[in-house]
Amino acid sequence: MPDLPVVALGCAGQIDPHVHAGKVARSAATVLEGVELVVVQGDTSSALGGALGAQLAGVPVAHVEAGLRSHDRRNPWPEEDFRIAIDAAADLLFAPTALSAANLRREIVSGLVRVTGNTGIDALIERIPMLRSTSRRSGGKRRLLVTCHRRESWGKGMEAIATCLKSISRRPDVVISLVLHPNPRVADDMRRLTDGTPNIELSVPCSHIEMLERISGSDLILSDSGGMQEEASTLGVPLLILRDRTERPEGIASGNMILVGRNPSFIESTVNRLLDDQGVSDAMRRPSFPYGDGRASQRIAAEIENWLRRDVRPAELRSPSLQSPKVPVAP
Repeated sequence: MPDLPVVALGCAGQIDPHVHAGKVARSAATVLEGVELVVVQGDTSSALGGALGAQLAGVPVAHVEAGLRSHDRRNPWPEEDFRIAIDAAADLLFAPTALSAANLRREIVSGLVRVTGNTGIDALIERIPMLRSTSRRSGGKRRLLVTCHRRESWGKGMEAIATCLKSISRRPDVVISLVLHPNPRVADDMRRLTDGTPNIELSVPCSHIEMLERISGSDLILSDSGGMQEEASTLGVPLLILRDRTERPEGIASGNMILVGRNPSFIESTVNRLLDDQGVSDAMRRPSFPYGDGRASQRIAAEIENWLRRDVRPAELRSPSLQSPKVPVAP
């Protein structure tokens, strides 16, 4: 594969995500001459900016991870608005699941919708053989992995989660690994709220493969991360979603996740139930593949190639019903 050009747009993050999206759009529009297709992934302000920049330049847009919906514009904000706007602008929409595709068809989007799986699962399955073996028990204690960063959790939400973690940490059989987010505002708040609490270990942000090792080595995960919902299901680790709504309900339907919100008493009671009832925990601890089978990238590449040739028939690799892949077992 030839080296691909790297273009620095010079658009540092902004406090207001809409301002950032506008800056990205204006900068991207100036460098798209001769481009046949712009591919954006996800629901960030950069993704929206890329899609809007393509529109300004008259270039078609493909959206990877299209169709995710919480059906609540406030949860998450602004991601729900951003993905709706990107999907409305896209000519090619690569939905990770049949449910995501159904959301798009319900909205009557004008672009071509294909079910492909999620590329994040491709990356996870590729990395499973690289993971170091880690024990879930630390000094005989069960390990809880926690991440928290969503904008809707800032302020009182973070305080409620911290209160809950400090209460759970009083259990003598538990150690909590709290991985701080790169956003300094979020990290500083969580450090202030939990630092020095016995049985809560604060960790700096880590690489993707290190996070996967932490996931596979945990007894239970508490997180508001979308990507971790997908990864935990694939690795078969129970996860409690620290949000009021999720755009990835497939993991709840598969039995790998529970939506617990940010109510401290409900979170704690759910944690205690999973830790004290091995049968309930074991039922959630089984790998499932609602978000993809590791072949999303192949399907997307084939669909793009067909589209560039203006052959919009389904690519040979596309499968409307994704199958559970044969993948290595995490150590």
